Amino acid sequence: MAVKVELKEGEHIDELERKNYKIIQDKSRFCFGMDAVLLSGFAEVKEGEKVLDLGTGTGVIPLLLEAKTKGRHFTGLEIQEKSVGMAQRSVLLNNLENKIDIVNGDIKKASDIFGGAAFDVVTCNPPYMTEHHGLTNLDEPKAIARHEIKCTLEDVIRETAALLKPGGRFYMIHRPRRLVEIIRLMNAYKIEPKRLRMVHPFVNKNANMMLVEGHRGGGAMMKVEPPLIVYKSQGVYTEEVLKIYGKI
Repeated sequence: MAVKVELKEGEHIDELERKNYKIIQDKSRFCFGMDAVLLSGFAEVKEGEKVLDLGTGTGVIPLLLEAKTKGRHFTGLEIQEKSVGMAQRSVLLNNLENKIDIVNGDIKKASDIFGGAAFDVVTCNPPYMTEHHGLTNLDEPKAIARHEIKCTLEDVIRETAALLKPGGRFYMIHRPRRLVEIIRLMNAYKIEPKRLRMVHPFVNKNANMMLVEGHRGGGAMMKVEPPLIVYKSQGVYTEEVLKIYGKI
């Protein structure tokens, strides 16, 4: 049974369509989108495993993974204090304080915070954009979520390599245009790309997102999965996406 928590100005509660879980969000800051939901559907968490979500925002990925899997414990790391506060209250709202921890900290120092080889699984929905032109306030929450201001792609992959146990798994969603860079960095930090899936808005449109899985110290063999198509017509999700959202 959900407990009552304080909502601050501008905040609201959204349903997550899983186990009646709810999440606190603020549209003026940054609300989770489809990319977080798709990542939670792509990531595999086995019974008893420990999971870390880097740059967790308001904690949507730990909440969804706890609802969907039999993982033992889930941790979210987030640098923005207000997002941390919302995520922590969402954990309380769903009575999950024994299963999910939200930690305020910097991705660049994640392995110092948690120690090396501490997790079976690391997930990340990182900022996609390297360009900062046109940004008037680099501390604005939406800018931090979308642009590599507080951390870079290399920071994410370097820290992931340190955080994962040998054979541990890394799951990330990103933009296809950075695939070569992602594979190069994963190889440099000894995370072997093992699974790749492109996400297309429509069957006849180019991919605009991609999901990638890597194993720490894994052998060289990558599986390219069939594309994930989001919409079968304008505004109408495909059955697979509806299943990922928990609507069917």
